[in-house]
Amino acid sequence: MMRNHYIKVGFIVAVIAYCLWQIYPIEKKIKRGLDLQGGVHVVLEVKEPQEVEKSMSDVTQRALEIIRNRVDGLGVSEPVIQKEGTNRIIVDLPGVKDAQRAIEIIGKTALLEFRLVEEDSKKLTDALSGDSEVLKDYEVLYMSQKDERNIARQTSPVLVKRQPELTGAGLSDAFVGYGASGFPEVNFVLNKEGAVKFATVTGENINRRLAIVLDGVVKSAPVIRDRIPDGRGQISGDFTMEEAKELAVVLRAGALPAEVRVIYQQIVGPTLGKEYIEKSIRASMYGVIVIVIFMVAYYYFFGLLANFAMAINLLILLAFMSMFKGVLTLPGIAGIALTCGMAVDANILIFERIREELRQGKSAKSSIESGYHRAWSAILDSNITTIITGSILFFLGEGPIKGFGLTLSVGIIANLFTAVFATKAIVDFMVANRSIEKLRI
Repeated sequence: MMRNHYIKVGFIVAVIAYCLWQIYPIEKKIKRGLDLQGGVHVVLEVKEPQEVEKSMSDVTQRALEIIRNRVDGLGVSEPVIQKEGTNRIIVDLPGVKDAQRAIEIIGKTALLEFRLVEEDSKKLTDALSGDSEVLKDYEVLYMSQKDERNIARQTSPVLVKRQPELTGAGLSDAFVGYGASGFPEVNFVLNKEGAVKFATVTGENINRRLAIVLDGVVKSAPVIRDRIPDGRGQISGDFTMEEAKELAVVLRAGALPAEVRVIYQQIVGPTLGKEYIEKSIRASMYGVIVIVIFMVAYYYFFGLLANFAMAINLLILLAFMSMFKGVLTLPGIAGIALTCGMAVDANILIFERIREELRQGKSAKSSIESGYHRAWSAILDSNITTIITGSILFFLGEGPIKGFGLTLSVGIIANLFTAVFATKAIVDFMVANRSIEKLRI
């Protein structure tokens, strides 16, 4: 019999050790949300494209997925990206310092096109003068070059075909490299379908220039020297390393399906985040101290046991957040505080049942067994209803509401383990060692 008690207590110790290992060091393992560490809050509006094949909601959803991929490429820790209504996207970037750079990358259309260049100078002149016949099939774009202050300027006009030979939809990868000149460039790899088209275009247009156009600006217009069968190429254009990396990020993520503009942005400073953290920690600590003192004063040893269970509950919750990359926000802290209250409430139900049994003259062992058994149904009912509520908040809510629902649900599940299994295992162990008879409740 004692062997079973040792196994249960050993399991509790193992759970505590694993949770401590999982959350250490806590400042690195638990990610903080925008409201706790500062960052950038942006509201984007997706403009309706001229040719709408899908609903506006679908276009916005596609834009959201592309923006999420771009943010992942930026390396932002635990961003919050969500759709609001049919054509708005909310982006929270915790810890971001260069807000303008992040916003530019998020909102960049990144439409990559490969267009053949028309070398006839007369057609270019006619197009510049507004000749409608020429402009029916061709378009005048400009080369992008940097001046002595490293500012991009549109300079030389280039006459290109209106219909692109290939777009960035055929792209499978993009990464930064160095060209023969020593300057950074963006290397791209096309998918199987794109590579076939690229091989056909390059094979049929040897000695012609193929303009590489990004968002309506000609980045480069190299001469096709030979057929390119492997679907690989380079985009050069006096890039800095930072610009080349950013371009590779947006090309990998894909072009936005429609124009996106920033309608609201707010930079949440670290001072505000620090103030929130200090107030939240202070409020939480006061609440915990009051609970700990009350439980010990009212239930003696069993009060210590309830406080121990509450601590394990908190450890399990933090370990879960660490394992599944959860983000700690102010509503999440509120959920943790509520969970601690629920953990103590479950123990109070058990302890009051035990007291009732003791008043009837039953032994300590019998009172404990009956108290846990009779309180179980009430604990289960109250916790199940709270879990259902928390799950609804998590699955149907967004942003802070989702965080609150997550911490509440996980905390309540942990509460069933700590309040019923953990405390019962410790009490049973003490009963088996005949040390419980001398204790008061």
